[in-house]
Amino acid sequence: MYQWFVFAHVLGVFGFLLAHGTAAAVAFVLRRQREVERVRVLLDLSRGVTMVANVSLLVLLAAGITAGIMGNWWGQGWIWAALGLFILISVTMTLLGSRPFKRLRQFVDAGNPSRSETISHSSLDTYAEKQLAILLDATHPWLLAVIGGGGLVLILWLMMFKPF
Repeated sequence: MYQWFVFAHVLGVFGFLLAHGTAAAVAFVLRRQREVERVRVLLDLSRGVTMVANVSLLVLLAAGITAGIMGNWWGQGWIWAALGLFILISVTMTLLGSRPFKRLRQFVDAGNPSRSETISHSSLDTYAEKQLAILLDATHPWLLAVIGGGGLVLILWLMMFKPF
């Protein structure tokens, strides 16, 4: 039975990486966009894979925790380090990744600012373009890739080699 939980854990990792990889690809493409409609479509694509990523994440956590109990691994340091690293990566990715994308989604969904009646049409376009550029520049896909990818490599190393 232990092997089935390990299998489910690895399957959850594959599902998570597949879905989250789509969101990561969107983050790299998104940074170069300057048209609101294209940004909106890319953000919709990113949001569309969220359910698969979240379900896969739950599977990998539940199966991993269960396999840890069944394998009697919770008395060893490597599993705690892997779980702690996973939590740290999740918090960091939320702060650096999700928040800027949430602000970007709010901006493209809101359309024009509420002050639009006091700004001429041409200056509103310029204002909106500048705001969009600022919000897009606040995304950091390379930083997120290094944190997420590097963190996953460390977790994999901990799980494979169980150094302590």
